[in-house]
Amino acid sequence: MFAALVMAWMLAAPVARAEIDGHGPDAWRVNGVGADDHLNARMGPGTSYAVIETFAHDERGLQQITCVPFVPPAHYLRMTQAQRDALPARWCLMRDAAMTRAGWVAQRFITPDDGVAPTPAPAAQAGPGRVAHDPYAPQPGIDPVAQAVDLVREVYERQFQSENSALPSAFDPAVAPDYFTDDIVAWLASGDMGAHPLYGAQDFDGAIGEPMPDPDNPMLRGMITIHVDFTNFGMDQRAVFLIRADTTKPGAPLRIFRVEHDGWAYP
Repeated sequence: MFAALVMAWMLAAPVARAEIDGHGPDAWRVNGVGADDHLNARMGPGTSYAVIETFAHDERGLQQITCVPFVPPAHYLRMTQAQRDALPARWCLMRDAAMTRAGWVAQRFITPDDGVAPTPAPAAQAGPGRVAHDPYAPQPGIDPVAQAVDLVREVYERQFQSENSALPSAFDPAVAPDYFTDDIVAWLASGDMGAHPLYGAQDFDGAIGEPMPDPDNPMLRGMITIHVDFTNFGMDQRAVFLIRADTTKPGAPLRIFRVEHDGWAYP
């Protein structure tokens, strides 16, 4: 009886995204399963649990309820590379679009379903020239410095998510325009980076602090400065993010236009 109640709740509950920053995919699809096979969905996160459902090899429109292990981005950024490597394989609780089947699947077999069309906006909200809401566009009563901190934090959180799922990082040219100005996007697309844009090195083994506004000049003539202190292989370092309103984009949202590391910067 208890198991039946749990399953009923799981199928009816609203989706609680595993993507902590709120910008995760709206849908997922099965990936890496042969055409003559299917993806097993289990009672719990692991092969020791019984199979209770299956998803087709090409199933689309899946909704992600949660994933384990649960590692909040802020905690993940403080972990060493050895601790990250020691994390167990990730499993996700998924349900189908009809909300009739659900179960735990190995995350390596799901990927964002970019082919699912978004739900159209209600007619009352649509209109000529209306643009989609950008979370980093100016908003009444919202401190732009706080928005800039959130922007930088999201870049790091997406890096964490990309290392643990098929979600692209903020440096993927497909999503980079949501975070960076066009010249940085072009630089990222060129592949001529030489070092990781966040760490300023080829490899990373350390811990990352919280993004913080510059204590002396957090905002000066429209430019916002955010610091991220981190250690890499025992060396203390700092990444400096310079952010301003991008007037080339609708709504003039905040975008990162320069990132400075010790000894180098981009673009």
